[in-house]
Amino acid sequence: MSRIDESKEFIPVRIAVLTVSDSRDMSDDRSGDTLVARIEEAGHILADRMIVRDERDQVAEQLREWIADPEVDVVISTGGTGLTGRDVTVEAHRDVYEKEIDAFGTVFTIVSMQKIGTSAVQSRATGGVAGGTYLFALPGSPGACRDAWDEILKYQLDYRHRPCNFVEIMPRLDEHKRRK
Repeated sequence: MSRIDESKEFIPVRIAVLTVSDSRDMSDDRSGDTLVARIEEAGHILADRMIVRDERDQVAEQLREWIADPEVDVVISTGGTGLTGRDVTVEAHRDVYEKEIDAFGTVFTIVSMQKIGTSAVQSRATGGVAGGTYLFALPGSPGACRDAWDEILKYQLDYRHRPCNFVEIMPRLDEHKRRK
């Protein structure tokens, strides 16, 4: 059973939020706002926040920029994970992944099934790692962002979470680059 080990110190991580949308701006980005509020409430650091259009190259370019930035540990994107022709966020993420976190999408589907039933099959939430940075692509609804944070990311981005979490392995994500 998972738990928080209160004897360990909380370690804040630096998280960038990317909203992928042709129609949103900062004034009406409810999904981005949901993520920012939860990130800050948890004690993490909002490293950056951007909105880009549903263009695969633009999404991948922004991801690469943050992957190269040593002040960003995690990128969470919202939007563009559906099935329509304009939904290209998952493809952009996979363009930059070195490794995919296959179980992230599976666990997100399980969480979503409890909330929205079989409509969960329309989501293509994904997670991966590139350049020592965690990358997560979430659907564009505030509810999906809330569920992903509250049920998965809040715990996996907390160093105190047991039996394991993403934060404790951060120093080893790019160890293959240090081997000679």
